[in-house]
Amino acid sequence: MTAVHDLSASELSGAYARGELSPVEATRAVLEHMDRWEPRINAMYLVHRDAALAAAAESEARWRAGSPLSAIDGVPVTIKENLYTKGDPAPLGTLVTDPSPRPHDAPPSARMREAGCVILGKTTMPDFGMLSSGRSSKHGTTRNPWRLDRNPGGSSSGAGAAAAAGYGPLHIGTDIGGSVRLPAAVCGLFGLKPSLGRIPIDPPYMGRAAGPMTRSVADAALMMNELTRPDVRDFMSLPYQPVDYAANLEGLSPKGLRIGVLTDMRAGLPPDADVVAAVESAARALEAAGAIVEPADPFLTPAMLDGICAFFEARSYGDVAQMTPETRAKILPFIVEWCTHRAKSFSGSDVMSAYGQVIAMREAAVRATARHDFLLTPTTPVASWGAEQHSPSDDPHDALSHIAFTVAYNMSEQPAASVNWTSTADGLPVGVQVVGQRFDDLGVMRLSRTLEQLRPPQRPWPQP
Repeated sequence: MTAVHDLSASELSGAYARGELSPVEATRAVLEHMDRWEPRINAMYLVHRDAALAAAAESEARWRAGSPLSAIDGVPVTIKENLYTKGDPAPLGTLVTDPSPRPHDAPPSARMREAGCVILGKTTMPDFGMLSSGRSSKHGTTRNPWRLDRNPGGSSSGAGAAAAAGYGPLHIGTDIGGSVRLPAAVCGLFGLKPSLGRIPIDPPYMGRAAGPMTRSVADAALMMNELTRPDVRDFMSLPYQPVDYAANLEGLSPKGLRIGVLTDMRAGLPPDADVVAAVESAARALEAAGAIVEPADPFLTPAMLDGICAFFEARSYGDVAQMTPETRAKILPFIVEWCTHRAKSFSGSDVMSAYGQVIAMREAAVRATARHDFLLTPTTPVASWGAEQHSPSDDPHDALSHIAFTVAYNMSEQPAASVNWTSTADGLPVGVQVVGQRFDDLGVMRLSRTLEQLRPPQRPWPQP
């Protein structure tokens, strides 16, 4: 029998509807499971036990009355620390930000609360969200449940670790260069970076998206039904389309789909052999199912990748440069060195040149994808890295060379997802990335679901 904390969102709501399980019982089971894991993985920044149990009791009453607020009413969810929840501080992973409680829910938090979900608490992230790592001056080190000496990725590090460990079925991260997809890949999850503006957020920013991180595409689809509802605070949001992602998820035939396969971007870190093998295996499975599989041309140049790195450095340096030496000393030294070593000498012309490369990247990504229905690529070039490392390279002068397969789709606003495919020889997850045409979020999710059905048998989830 599946443990309660391992039940999917649809399994939980089905059990609620039949009276076989209550939201209170489910929440207690997840909190007890969390207690077993947390000393080892450190995925949670805040845990709201009393509030979660109170919300679960309210949900239980709604299910008994036959009037749940949504299909995920009473289902436990965690929310990344930088997505504000009313009454909670949001330190952004650092020791130097304003610790005041936030007065309002961010749009994704509000949608989960309106859907009746049980918000368990807030997951950890690295300083300012600018690391693909679980390292934080505020939270310490978050670890990968699959192996505690391995990194969960980032910056949605706590969300990735929490989902892999079984802290309920639903988790929300954010992504501006790969921060949902990278931890999804190394934690064995499905993670969706939707089209820019598909899920309203506040504050919005170029390339920044919130997205579901779950153990299955079906659970993410249930979340998308709620998270995509409109919110006027996001001035970059797309017009609301009342798509039922869950009802339309199944049934995509690969037959005739043109799938471009890109395993060598020729920029950034070259992918590990295990990563390339996973992408090629997924491509062969789609081809055997009738897809037209063809090589895709690399489009990201080293200059484009350096341009987005310089843009991020300049953005962060603008914050760090205003701090006193005493305040700056509280941030991870890696972050300070990363964003100051060359940005302190940038001219206005340098920053505009970097921005120009970002725009060139955006154009190149859209054109490259236009030749295919979908692209299939690595999510991360590195299958895993050490828990204490700040990035796969662990070099502040080369901190973002691992995001070459993910960052372009943030800038081009295209939907992209990571789907677990297989494992390395030592049992660590290996994800593949599905990239769709602009605004085709449903298509990306449908092809991801097809890949779930075609992939090899999966390893059991890790246990504490």
